[in-house]
Amino acid sequence: MNVLITGVAGFIGAALAQRLLERGDGVFGIDNLNAYYDVSLKEARLSQLRARPGFSFQKLDIVDRDGVARLFRSQRFDAVMHLAAQAGVRYSIENPGAYIDSNLVGFGNILEGCRHGGVAHLVFASSSSVYGANTMLPFSEHDNVDHPVSLYAATKKANELMAHSYAHLYRLPCTGLRFFTVYGPWGRPDMALFKFTKGILEGVPIPVFNQGRMVRDFTYIDDIVEGVIRAIDRPACPREGWSGEKPDPATSYAPWRVYNIGNNQPVELMRYINVLEQCLGRKAKLDLLPMQAGDVQATCANVDDLALELGFKPRTSVETGVTRFVEWYMQYFKLS
Repeated sequence: MNVLITGVAGFIGAALAQRLLERGDGVFGIDNLNAYYDVSLKEARLSQLRARPGFSFQKLDIVDRDGVARLFRSQRFDAVMHLAAQAGVRYSIENPGAYIDSNLVGFGNILEGCRHGGVAHLVFASSSSVYGANTMLPFSEHDNVDHPVSLYAATKKANELMAHSYAHLYRLPCTGLRFFTVYGPWGRPDMALFKFTKGILEGVPIPVFNQGRMVRDFTYIDDIVEGVIRAIDRPACPREGWSGEKPDPATSYAPWRVYNIGNNQPVELMRYINVLEQCLGRKAKLDLLPMQAGDVQATCANVDDLALELGFKPRTSVETGVTRFVEWYMQYFKLS
C-alpha cells in the first residue's frame, strides 16, 4: 500500500510512518515544518524516517492549493492519513486565523486532492475536543457534538462535516478519528507532559489549570498508531439500516465513519503529575491556576465501537507510558 501522511514530521505522523514502513508499506510524507514549536524536534523525527527505505518527503503546506493539486497529480496514493493541522486549544484563542487556514482551507485542499486523485480511503484526525460542552461520560461517537467551546474544536467538527459531504457527493470513503490526549516519546513540547517534565527538572513552577481538578483520558502514542493503522486498513462503508428519521451521528448512508481512540481510563491530572514525579525522582512546584477559556474539566472515551469493529482497545497505563516518555526525554536531551 502507498500511503500519504500529511504532517509527517509531527508527533503522530512520524510514529505512524515508522510503523507503516516496518510492515512494508510505502510512505510519502508532507509537512510545512512550521515554527509552532521547535523545528529541530520535527527535523529529528524526519531524520529517522529518511534513513528508511520506502520513505519519501516533500516540504509542502496544505494551504497551498496548487501545490497540493500537483502532488496528487504526480503521485498515486491508496490511502491518505491526514494529520497536518494547527493544533492546540489555547493557541486557537490567540491566533484564530491559523486554524481557519490550516484546518479548514487546508483540509478542503486535501479533500479535493483525494477526490481527483482516486484515493480509496481518506482517514483524518479529529479530536476529543469536538465533544465541547457535553458532560455525559464516557463520550460516545453516537452523541451529538454541536456545542464546541473553542475554535479548534469547531474546525475539527467542521472537518467531519466536510468529509461527510465528499463521502455523499463523490463516494469517497472517509474515516474520522477523535484522538484523546495523546502522549509519549517524541511528543509535542506544547503538551502538558513535556512542559511538566521540563519544569520539574528545572525546578520552576508548572502551570496546573483548574487548581488541578482536571481529568483526562491520556492515550499512549503506540495505542493511537495501532488504532490509526486498523482504521486505514478498513475503509468506511455505508451503514445498512441508517435512518434519516433517527440519524446516528457516528455512521451514515454514505461511506463515512467516526471513531474515538482513547484509553477509556480517565486519570486525574494530579495523579498524572504524581506518576511523573516518581519517574523523575523530584517533586513538582505547582502554579495552581483557574480553568482556561476553551478548556473542559473532564474527558473519557467510549471505545466500544473501536473494539467491536476494528478489533482494538488501547491498554497502556499512564505508569508505563510516562516512564517511557521520561526515558526518551532524558536520552534525547542528554540528561542521563
